Amino acid sequence: MFADFINSLSDLLYSYVLIILLLGTGIYFSVRTHFVQFRMFAESIRVVAQPGDDKNGLSSFQALMVSTASRVGTGNIAGISTAICLGGAGAVFWMWLTALLGSASAFIESTLAQIYKHRAEDGSSYGGPAYYIQAALKKRWIGVIFAVLLILTYMGGFNLVASFNIADSFRAYDFFDPKVTPVIIGILLALIFAVSIFGGSRQISKITGVLVPVMGIFYLTVSLFIVVTHYHAIPQMFSDIFSNAFDFQAIFGGFAGSCVMHGIKRGLFSNEAGVGSAPNAAASAAVSHPVKQGLVQMLSVFIDTILICSATAFMLLCSGVAPAPELAGMSWVQAAASGSLGRFGTLFITVALCLFAFTTLIGNFYYAEMGLKFLCGRQLKKSLLNGFRLAAALIVLVGSTMEFSLVWSTADVLMGMMALLNLPVIIILGGPALRAMKDYMKQKKAGKDPVFKAENIQLKDKTDFWR
Repeated sequence: MFADFINSLSDLLYSYVLIILLLGTGIYFSVRTHFVQFRMFAESIRVVAQPGDDKNGLSSFQALMVSTASRVGTGNIAGISTAICLGGAGAVFWMWLTALLGSASAFIESTLAQIYKHRAEDGSSYGGPAYYIQAALKKRWIGVIFAVLLILTYMGGFNLVASFNIADSFRAYDFFDPKVTPVIIGILLALIFAVSIFGGSRQISKITGVLVPVMGIFYLTVSLFIVVTHYHAIPQMFSDIFSNAFDFQAIFGGFAGSCVMHGIKRGLFSNEAGVGSAPNAAASAAVSHPVKQGLVQMLSVFIDTILICSATAFMLLCSGVAPAPELAGMSWVQAAASGSLGRFGTLFITVALCLFAFTTLIGNFYYAEMGLKFLCGRQLKKSLLNGFRLAAALIVLVGSTMEFSLVWSTADVLMGMMALLNLPVIIILGGPALRAMKDYMKQKKAGKDPVFKAENIQLKDKTDFWR
């Protein structure tokens, strides 16, 4: 009964409510920012390379890696396979559209997180949607609801999915026993995860700063190799993507299982634009102007969806292995890779997914810990924090043994609830972020490296920085 309820709620959210809200918000901010995701794309790359302005905070690159670690994960591999197997090749187009429009929403929410960030005792910064809701709307209870949803979604739903997909990737091997293997993998994964998160947020940023770029480049290289060796299939691949994306008779004949719903659902799961997660990492960056971090998080959406998700989709659609509902998830990805690269292909996908999913696990916990600190204050009792970390490790163990549709739908519903709260909030609070963008452009045109001051945008709200 619980599984039926969760699946029905997921279909309701993504068939009607979230599609209108996600695309509508993305269009609204794309227009209001004069399509910042295209206009300032080169500037976002330049900003990432800048060192941090304060040794106590994360650099733009480190903040990018923490948020990308959460974004780049199981959704980029198993999620894309699921979307195409269940919704058709056209899901890829709707995934792209969600990312391109959502980039503008990601820019706004992360710029807001920087404007309203708080100063920690060691001089570093912290913040996120719960904090800008409290500061600008003056309603802590809304921030509390968001923080609770953040914990449930990232420590709960998303880490259940990541753990499940790591265990599921071993089904391709002869030694896999459905009753024993997931438990063993879950125990090992939970132990490694616990060791990582007990090191704190700085340990998390160090781990993700190394693993994310290395695994991302390697994965893109192998995916590109498979596509190039099947170059004859590329024209048909693009034909399938666009023809299926606009097959309106099929879409409206069964919208709950259509390419539109699956593309937007899996696109949002992968890039998280507008959900309110990345601003928690964005607020930790030490930059001279909030817009810099807005641009960095905008770039993270591009890396996640346009690069890595597309690499998976192209590899699958060019492989010659036909998608089918029973292959949804890791099965199709491993079959496609092994068909091109033999046994190495299966092993490569397993290793890639384990690395992607592991960085997702620790990146997600970083967000959950930010939510806990908002609820309980910055000075958490060590016993409470350690108990929280142990609970997170236990969730990782449980996730490896769960059922396919239930674990995905649970994550989708929780993520949808976050988006339902965060998207209207950033529409209401978007003014300061838009004025900050204009201030940034004005200083750039004057030949300056932009430095932000609250009075430049007539900001009357109290802030710990920028005065």
